[in-house]
Amino acid sequence: MVIKRHTRNPLQKKAKKGFHGYPVATVAYYGPNNETASKVAVGIILKEGADPTYLERWVLEHGDIRTDLTINRQILQFIEKHPVRSVLITNRIIGCPHEEGIDYPKGDVCPKCPYWAHRDRWTGTTIH
Repeated sequence: MVIKRHTRNPLQKKAKKGFHGYPVATVAYYGPNNETASKVAVGIILKEGADPTYLERWVLEHGDIRTDLTINRQILQFIEKHPVRSVLITNRIIGCPHEEGIDYPKGDVCPKCPYWAHRDRWTGTTIH
């Protein structure tokens, strides 16, 4: 008997279906470190090579946004408003939730997220 593991997160379920063409919803998680996501950005890309046409962000003050049912429902509603055929989700937290030039000066490191100060956001490795 094979036991199938069902995901509790409907976003993950959509992403597991794989790429089925454009439009694509991209889901990227950000947090103060590599363990807790406090922000999610969801972009809708209508065609290959294009920038997102629609972009929404959600922030959670306490807890992990990936497990917040209310926010996940809002993300699903946002995705369903557009003719999305594929959902792509980052497999890790990819950086600080604060925005350079908005939350802190351009060229500086975020004073609230020292974990990311000298770290490559795509690999998680330390940069010297």
